[in-house]
Amino acid sequence: MGVEDLPLLPEFLQKDLAKYQFVLAIDPVQTQGVPSHDLRGELKHYRALEIDYNGVCFRLVYRVYESPTPKRVQVVSFAEHDLAYERAKERC
Repeated sequence: MGVEDLPLLPEFLQKDLAKYQFVLAIDPVQTQGVPSHDLRGELKHYRALEIDYNGVCFRLVYRVYESPTPKRVQVVSFAEHDLAYERAKERC
């Protein structure tokens, strides 16, 4: 993930980052009850965790690489909804 995203996140998300990293480490597709979805268009091979807090939508955009083994997850951006997707497109 762009390290520059972290200080811009609200404090509660900075504190929960380890939780989301754990969720992705366990299963980046099933995501342990945290809503997620496949992306389309320019971000076709990417996924996003859906994190909603007090009416504000945040997205953690990531890509799963199956090979070379072992499977790995690259987090591309973490920000409010539209900004997360904009940053992901810039970084891909």
